Amino acid sequence: MIASKRVFLICGLLSASLLSGLSPAPALAADNSAPDLLIRQLSLETLEAVKSDKSIQAGDIQKIINLVDTKVMPHVNFQRMTSSAVGRFWRQATPEQQQRLQDEFKTLLVRTYAGALTQVKDQTIALKPLRASSTDTEVVVKTEIRGKGDPIQLDYRLEKGAGVWRIYDVNVLGIWLADQYRNSFAQEIGANGIDGLIKTLADKNQKAAAGNAAKA
Repeated sequence: MIASKRVFLICGLLSASLLSGLSPAPALAADNSAPDLLIRQLSLETLEAVKSDKSIQAGDIQKIINLVDTKVMPHVNFQRMTSSAVGRFWRQATPEQQQRLQDEFKTLLVRTYAGALTQVKDQTIALKPLRASSTDTEVVVKTEIRGKGDPIQLDYRLEKGAGVWRIYDVNVLGIWLADQYRNSFAQEIGANGIDGLIKTLADKNQKAAAGNAAKA
């Protein structure tokens, strides 16, 4: 109900363009001075990492999960992404509920990334010119995923805080990730409340973890 085919595609392309792990942290920090440079650096390193790591290609879920958690999430404002996905109900949640929502949503996305990343093959990424001024604190970086078939639009919303750029939403084929989840989240909250959404996410994550354990 919560993760549609479109979300799976989004996460697969996100994995292709965001997962890094080859270069040390200082290289990423240097490129964080500009949003398009950050996306470019992460994208190039990701494709190289996927192509050169046989464990990832073979579907080593735990390795992929660890890579996403340590390399992608530091470049994401996940509180803002979660609150946007939850929508107007976010303000009704207690601080404890907000934290639980963040934790379960993060686990859901990381596991979705992990499954989708194994589908990444020979794609390349093209960055479009950045249309922004030096004083902007929120920008959209536009890219294309190129491989077999038509190019696929992949855009990033980034915000600047404390001199650092972080991603807070992603657009694939005209649909922003937060918007994609907002409808299903609202339906679940309307039926079972905020705790009901938390339980649905937790149950889904536990089921995925059990399935991965059974395959190991």
